[in-house]
Amino acid sequence: MNGISYRLKVASTLFLFILIGGCNSSSKPKWEKRNSELIEEYGLTVRELPNLPSSSVAPNLEVGTSINFQDLDSLQLYPGVTAKIFWGNGNLISVFDLEPNSTIPKENLPANRFLIVTEGSIDYIGEGTKYKMMAREREEPDGTHSGTPRIDFIYQDKGSQSEIVAGDTGAKVMEVYSPIKVDYLEKMGIDELPLETKEQTSKNEPTIVPNKVYDLFDIQFTQLAEGIYTRLVSAGDMQLSFVSADPNTQSKAHIHPEEQITILLRGTLKQTVLDQEMELEPHDIVLVPGNVVHSGTAGELGFDALDVFWPVREDYLNKQQAALERYHEIIPKDAKPELVIDGSKTEPTLTFSEGPKWMDGKLYFSNMYFDQNWNADPKKSSIVALDPDGTYQNITEGKMQANGLYPYKNGNLLVCDMIGHRVVEMTTSGKVVQVIAETYNGKPIDGPNDIITDTKGGIYFTDPQFTMDAEKYQPGRAVYYVSPEKEVTRLVEPNEFAMPNGILLNPDGKTLYINNCYDDESWYPVDSSKENFVWAYDVNDDGTISNGRKFAELRLTGNVLDRKGKSSSADGMAIDTMGNIYVATYFGVQIFDSKGSFVGMINLPSFPVSLGFGDEDMKTLYIVSYDKVYKIRTNRKGYVNYL
Repeated sequence: MNGISYRLKVASTLFLFILIGGCNSSSKPKWEKRNSELIEEYGLTVRELPNLPSSSVAPNLEVGTSINFQDLDSLQLYPGVTAKIFWGNGNLISVFDLEPNSTIPKENLPANRFLIVTEGSIDYIGEGTKYKMMAREREEPDGTHSGTPRIDFIYQDKGSQSEIVAGDTGAKVMEVYSPIKVDYLEKMGIDELPLETKEQTSKNEPTIVPNKVYDLFDIQFTQLAEGIYTRLVSAGDMQLSFVSADPNTQSKAHIHPEEQITILLRGTLKQTVLDQEMELEPHDIVLVPGNVVHSGTAGELGFDALDVFWPVREDYLNKQQAALERYHEIIPKDAKPELVIDGSKTEPTLTFSEGPKWMDGKLYFSNMYFDQNWNADPKKSSIVALDPDGTYQNITEGKMQANGLYPYKNGNLLVCDMIGHRVVEMTTSGKVVQVIAETYNGKPIDGPNDIITDTKGGIYFTDPQFTMDAEKYQPGRAVYYVSPEKEVTRLVEPNEFAMPNGILLNPDGKTLYINNCYDDESWYPVDSSKENFVWAYDVNDDGTISNGRKFAELRLTGNVLDRKGKSSSADGMAIDTMGNIYVATYFGVQIFDSKGSFVGMINLPSFPVSLGFGDEDMKTLYIVSYDKVYKIRTNRKGYVNYL
């Protein structure tokens, strides 16, 4: 679109915005009367923000009308750099497509800016420092590796130096400016622009540090409503809200004085602004001016979206602060996962680590061998002992493909010999002392996976039948209890869980927790009603369980929601003495309080497989992830039942 036609378009829509934080005028938009009626109908309260600067530049987004990002005109800003640009009254958003090794020249920023890498990599040079920034998508896990997503971003104040050089494969980058960056509008051919734009002086403390690169997935979730969570970052007059909504969740009709620009990133969203209902699809953009009535309903896939607010929503800041206080009661403010072992570079080599448990000053865990297609090989598997100084060695190798471990009597270990279809007691030198369980109803158990003990000496273990045998021995996936007299009882009906995996007992022994790894998948042979939940059961005097109920809902990743699955890939779990539980999932380590409420997430470079507390004070959480072992300090003491 050339400059003349673009100016005509702006002029034709200017009337709509003239009293919504825009130009000074006595004219009113045609729909203001209907907005007032809706405010009264829904019983909403209008709040005004004092001293908001006015703008002489009309937004290029229409109220109550969505536009797809792909339909915006591209502007050649620099050689090899094209941009699509849109703005409201307080924020301007530009999305760059950078060819390999292209450059956005050095400048002093005329406004505050968030810079977000959404694809590829860049070198960002600011204030004499070069920052490597990148983005990557989530990898589907296989038997040898996985990769969690990453989106790097940085915030700079007005006047900061900036230069961007794309990586060898190019990049896509998003900028969010406040106030509006006038020179971009000049390049678009818009006339009668102000010499400078006024900015509001924010009284809110930024939630991030300027000139520091962050990974978006390290930002904790804040719950906004039932089934709706966001990662919030705020600085200057800008607030970025990366929203994730569960399928079919609703945001009721509401207003807020801050302007909102919504960009749908994934899934579907039925957005209503005033009386205008829009079916949004990925890359659709909607402007909602301050105090305009709007609502939303997620589709059956849920959705991810970016809401950009101007200025910062203080109610969101308050919710974020409350959520962070709960999280930091458990995970210290400055605590981050530390790499203890990179088993791809050290000996003995690690492939797929599982079941970490602390006993007598060491961390014991299984080193399972899989190829990329999940074919197991006990001859290449081992059980490992890790010392506090980071050194480790195999205590047995080539004899079994062990999975879950648990401390047992006399300093020995209970071991789930998954491929060997049995549970055994083993010394820490690798000698099998006895077989605890290997049959039920006269037939072999399929594949013991995770295991715990109660204070009476009884043993619980899960069997998701995750074995290489084409034909299974038992009629379905199940959970078992071995009494102190070694009598084996099946606790749930076969295939009641699609894939029972991690198992825990509350420290008082009265509640048993079981998670469900996979569910509602076209490629998986079982569907169940357990879905993406940790389930809680009352423990009876004889070790059996009753009163099954949903305890905690595990967050699902976008790619799982897109295929309408309910797979959290929940695996190992840990519990502390206060009853908080920690679940290794595809999304990360998900933390819940003793009532099952979501507390937060620990992000890792690859998805965590299992975890357990350790160290002398039992306040270090060890997390295993394929060939890596991580640890993070906590404020809570882990619980393990040492008989």
